[in-house]
Amino acid sequence: MAKFDATQMANPGVRELQPYQAGKPMDELQRELGLDKVVTLASNENPLGISARVKQALQGEIDDLIRYPDANGFYLKSKIADKFSVATNQVTLGNGSNDVLELLARTFVSDQHEVIFSQHAFVVYPLVTKAIGATPVAVPAKDYGHDLEGMLAAITPKTKMIFVANPNNPTGTFLPTDALYDFIKQVPDNVMVVLDEAYYEYIPNDERAPSIEWLAEFENLVVTRTFSKAYGLAGLRAGFSVSSAAIADLMNRIRQPFNVNALSLKAAEVALDDDDYLAEAVRVNALGMQQLIRFCEQHNFNYIPSYGNFLTIEVGPDADDIYQKLLHEGVIVRPVAGYQLPNHLRVSIGLPEENQAFIEAMERIFK
Repeated sequence: MAKFDATQMANPGVRELQPYQAGKPMDELQRELGLDKVVTLASNENPLGISARVKQALQGEIDDLIRYPDANGFYLKSKIADKFSVATNQVTLGNGSNDVLELLARTFVSDQHEVIFSQHAFVVYPLVTKAIGATPVAVPAKDYGHDLEGMLAAITPKTKMIFVANPNNPTGTFLPTDALYDFIKQVPDNVMVVLDEAYYEYIPNDERAPSIEWLAEFENLVVTRTFSKAYGLAGLRAGFSVSSAAIADLMNRIRQPFNVNALSLKAAEVALDDDDYLAEAVRVNALGMQQLIRFCEQHNFNYIPSYGNFLTIEVGPDADDIYQKLLHEGVIVRPVAGYQLPNHLRVSIGLPEENQAFIEAMERIFK
């Protein structure tokens, strides 16, 4: 009898993958190094803490946690539909926007297809592509960002989906509205464009693309957003996509029942209306970005101009060593060698004192 071999039994695409590497947890570092205080600037989280309105709303949900959540997310979908002037049947909810990205791939892509994305783009794109046995096509980056002409040239009869992150993670690069629109217009109708706008709220108002409005023109377009970043709900995991009703219907056929929990549904519903909190998050981020940029320019560190809530800084070939030294200083940032950026570290924007802790730690390391 043949010996059981789990690796050989797994799908070929899964065998090629490595587990997603999240930012190092704060309490883990404290345990390892016996540190009293740790600053975590690794995972692009909102440093403000949960909003007072959301916190109050969650208190009112606790007594009902013995019940399953609303599987269709009626109230949150209605709120999203009202805010973005779409129909509720165009909205798909997910356990974070990662969940929605995977739903899209699983719904529309098979092992006979190709999926295009940019070099240095979000690691989930190749992960979900390989997991379903499709062929990943990573187009070389242009100035650390998307080469839209190169992505168009990479389209073949096997291309089924294109992921575009705007702003991009982990580089923070940004595609202007006209360039993005012209790109989508040139993509064949039988190729789906997934516009991942996890950091959309950090884009200055006058530079934001009316991407959801474009859905009326492009039936092959899907826009994804998240509550994990500017809305401050990373720990609750809520995200959504807006698409044609036909796309949303197909995604819902394989979406896991109750994929968004009751607390997440309520928190996201309230957060979507909390304009004061969102404005403060954007303000604090802009000030923190300037704080880190000043440090880089004063100390001659190159950085990638960013439209997100993070700055990716070139620290040289010893980037991993510097990362380790920062850990011993009680500061957690994100190495990005896995994104083919071995000389860089990605630093999330924190509160002023957290940014300063990073700056002072770097100054000690490089003195």
